[in-house]
Amino acid sequence: MTNRPVNLDLRTIRMPFVATLSILHRISGILIFLGTPILLWMLSESLSSAEGFQSVVILLDNLFYKLIFLGILAAFGYHIIAGIKHLFMDRGIGETEESAKVTTVLVVVFSLIWFVFLGMQLFVGAQS
Repeated sequence: MTNRPVNLDLRTIRMPFVATLSILHRISGILIFLGTPILLWMLSESLSSAEGFQSVVILLDNLFYKLIFLGILAAFGYHIIAGIKHLFMDRGIGETEESAKVTTVLVVVFSLIWFVFLGMQLFVGAQS
């Protein structure tokens, strides 16, 4: 008899927090892949002329597009922060269960700081 899992109902399986963040790292990579053409178009448009720059400014005044922009930049920040954690793990640093939990919390904290900073720049900084 084998010790294979019997319950494969994905709604009842609880993954460790470290595994959830690893999956989020992959999802953020997909968001970056999909969002990079948008960011490149915005950069190209804003640098093409004064009218192009103004059209990007007007676009970012819209809440919907501002949230998309925030989401793409937040994915960039999270992906970089989690990627640094993965680079350390590739070097054998932080591979124990205890250190993995600590570094996972650090990734979340730094990502939240990044997200709040971006949000304040987009929503509060744009007001002044």
